[in-house]
Amino acid sequence: MNVVALDRVSKEYALGAELVRALDDLSLTIAEGEFLAIAGPSGSGKSTVLNLIGCIDTPTRGEVYIRDEPVGGKSSDELADLRARTIGFVFQTFNLLPVLNAAENIEFPLLNRKDVPAGERRERVGHFLSVVGLERFARHRPGELSGGQRQRVAIARALATRPAIVLADEPTANLDHRTGDEILRLMKDINERDGTTFVFSTHDPKVMALADRIIRISDGKITS
Repeated sequence: MNVVALDRVSKEYALGAELVRALDDLSLTIAEGEFLAIAGPSGSGKSTVLNLIGCIDTPTRGEVYIRDEPVGGKSSDELADLRARTIGFVFQTFNLLPVLNAAENIEFPLLNRKDVPAGERRERVGHFLSVVGLERFARHRPGELSGGQRQRVAIARALATRPAIVLADEPTANLDHRTGDEILRLMKDINERDGTTFVFSTHDPKVMALADRIIRISDGKITS
């Protein structure tokens, strides 16, 4: 089953009087359980692909499908609900809330999920703290954690919603090599053990070495 499909998608932005085409008639399918790397130089369009898959942005032309369901035409509330239930995000800058501790940051995306009662939220937080090896740091705030620990919290937060797909935008960019390797190995282990689909936007050759498949993008088009 394809968890994501992009069908002849183009994305254009107005930059002053100029029209910039970030993606140009791009088609792509991502199978459930893939560990996929989208690679390309800065400005190639790879982050735009992640934004479209994550329902953060919409295409100028073409259609995006999540689990065979077209995204086009959905209201902002429907898109927010789709993101909350289906998509997890891991960012290079972690994007943790500094006033919340690790456990609270992991729980945060679940608070508006009426289908996840308080008891289940606590169970999920404990489970995913264990998955990323941070049980002892549950009450630590981001400022009290190392960069690698903060990224582990971000991964646990992404997984807590039990998403169909995790989008990772340069997740190792702000980490030293050893910590970056540990984070990649953790995500690969989760992918292999639980079948979680991961899609990376990356320049990192170590991410590409671990990927099941590499999609290379240049000037908004897939080149290989």
